[in-house]
Amino acid sequence: MAARVLVSDDLSAEGVEIMKKAGLEVDVKVGLEPDELERVVAEYDGLAVRSATRVNARLLQKATRLKVVGRAGVGVDNVDTEAATRRGVVVMNTPGGSSTTVAELTLAHMLALARHVAQATASVKSGKWEKKKFQGRELAGKTLGVVGIGNIGSIVVQRCLAMKMRVIAYDPFISAEAAAKLGVAQVTLDELWLDADVISLHVPLTEQTRNLVNAAALDRMKRGALLVNCARGGLVDERALAAALGAGRLGGAALDVFEKEPPSPDHPLLKLDNFICTPHLGASTEEAQSAVAVAIAEQLAAYLTRGEVRNAVNLPSIPREVLDSIGPYLDLAEKLGSLAAQIAPPAIREVYLELAGELSRAPHRAFAGKLLKGLLQHVLDQPVNEVSAPVIARERGLVVRQDLNPEAHGYVSELSVTLRGGGGEASVAGTVFGKRELRVVRVNQFRLEAVPEGDIIMFENDDAPGVVGNIGAALGAAGMNIARIFLSRDAGRRSAFSLVNVDSAPTPELLEKLRRLPHVQAVRQIRL
Repeated sequence: MAARVLVSDDLSAEGVEIMKKAGLEVDVKVGLEPDELERVVAEYDGLAVRSATRVNARLLQKATRLKVVGRAGVGVDNVDTEAATRRGVVVMNTPGGSSTTVAELTLAHMLALARHVAQATASVKSGKWEKKKFQGRELAGKTLGVVGIGNIGSIVVQRCLAMKMRVIAYDPFISAEAAAKLGVAQVTLDELWLDADVISLHVPLTEQTRNLVNAAALDRMKRGALLVNCARGGLVDERALAAALGAGRLGGAALDVFEKEPPSPDHPLLKLDNFICTPHLGASTEEAQSAVAVAIAEQLAAYLTRGEVRNAVNLPSIPREVLDSIGPYLDLAEKLGSLAAQIAPPAIREVYLELAGELSRAPHRAFAGKLLKGLLQHVLDQPVNEVSAPVIARERGLVVRQDLNPEAHGYVSELSVTLRGGGGEASVAGTVFGKRELRVVRVNQFRLEAVPEGDIIMFENDDAPGVVGNIGAALGAAGMNIARIFLSRDAGRRSAFSLVNVDSAPTPELLEKLRRLPHVQAVRQIRL
């Protein structure tokens, strides 16, 4: 059955066609009222939106089938990513699709402020010719202060360096070496406010960045400085900005985004001559609209048909070529989590995952999610996947640790999982033979090469003659066919261990009979 995608905001026909060609069923229903959207969303695996649709917790609760939300654009302010993560829904955006377009609008606003383009246009249209009133400033030689040098900010930096501006930047998440390669000087935020002639914002809206430009920041800025925000509404305290512009502290400000859109007609900024604005046009070019539509369509198709994750904001992205090589190990991590959960002692508090050998050099962030999915599905009465599992584990007080060990443990690559708690610990390890043959290579102290699939009976017994024969006879008498059997024993030859793949689940009566066999210490039913 083909996955279904609902397109609830404007998306180019090219994007819709890409999803259809990938084998998805696509319905375009733009402009649905919230209650209408809530009524139909349960029928879809994917949801494609821009900025109009509000993907809130209430909608996500109704979307019982939803696996992924694709936002055609950079910001995901209209998506409750925390609620989506809790429900196991991947949230994707298209961070690079409109970067150049937004950067160019930023430059347009800078130049318009410096040369009073909007005000001079209005003056001429009213029949005036006020050359002296609109004398402007050159940007060459001036200092640009960029807050955030990600995709868009770095393009702005490049363009402004070409305009012979000096560029300083505040971004705590970039190294000094990377900043130097861009040609910018790193400064503190206070230094940026004090030194910049033009300030441009390029950060997301978070609790830490809300009202980043407040009254105190505006007071620190150079007299006559210009402020541009084409990033997110809410980064600027708009009332404080209106006061600073009205008092002549700033030379001008330009906003493409507002905290509330559209702003009310009596908004104080709209009355000021040294303020210009646009109606959230950052990504509004033909090229950007096409680019983000194509990008999100390809991402949704890749995820819903192949499980490939790109540009997810709540799950590590894995390129297709990398997924091809580590995909079997991700499946193995889930299997090992499931196996460990079924042999674990009570009161587990710590989950430890080790990636050894060549696997330690692979992208590793996705492994913990897969492991926790396999683990938690045995203890929860709710659906769990690699997106929601880390959140649920944290809520349950589980400490999750992951270690990368370049030293191999007998195999080129190996995954091991250890669960620890008040009742002791359980440990399993596995690898991949060839390209896709998963194997369990250790259960606690016992080494073996078992196939982790289907119904399995696990035996611990004395290392004595006749035990395997008795087990086979008991299973045969019950009509239980053995598909595979994998044997091991400890170094001292006192205890033995086996995993027996069977064609169907054993009954409680059969398990009890097996436990009563001579020399059998323990019997467990495993389902993988």
